Amino acid sequence: MASGWKPRFGASDFDIRADEALHHGFFNLDRVTVTHRCFLGGEATIGRELYRRRDAVCVLPYDPVLRCVVLIEQFRVGTLDHPRGPWQLELVAGLVEPGESVEDVARREAVEEADLQLGEIESISRFTPSPGAVREYIDLLCARVDAGSAGGVHGLAEEGEDILVHVLSLDDACALVQDGVIDNAPAIIAIQWLQMHSPRLEQQWVQPETS
Repeated sequence: MASGWKPRFGASDFDIRADEALHHGFFNLDRVTVTHRCFLGGEATIGRELYRRRDAVCVLPYDPVLRCVVLIEQFRVGTLDHPRGPWQLELVAGLVEPGESVEDVARREAVEEADLQLGEIESISRFTPSPGAVREYIDLLCARVDAGSAGGVHGLAEEGEDILVHVLSLDDACALVQDGVIDNAPAIIAIQWLQMHSPRLEQQWVQPETS
């Protein structure tokens, strides 16, 4: 049931006064000055550094027969100060290239990062992970796979990728989330979603035996 909540303001209630490029490389860092309406009336003007990233796609591969998920482990510069080190256990993921659909990205990245062919794909959500400072939207998906032969090290050498593939039972993946071992947002959201929806997906994705 919808909550009935509606936003007080919208796209016409703010104005970008200045947008200055600070650094444009693999990602873009800009400084923006914005004037926006306030809840108690009047306006406020703020200046912020804005980290602009292209849209991304994250996919949780799931084998409904084995009840296993496929996760990948790789070095992440954003977690250099992580107490367990900067290697993260996470979802298959990639940035959207011009002309690509969300499903195109999921299938491409599954092959590049895990040597997996995706079957049916179901959308989980579309969200922004850090709206206070980052312009980024992530499409989060779950996809059917055959995990029976999944494993090994994959990734594109020209992109500096060094990716180790793991196959975990859904119960073990949920325990890693519960224990805080898996602590990146897309993986947490997707695994908890799958925990709720796996019975339905198993019914939909597992072909009935023919007599």
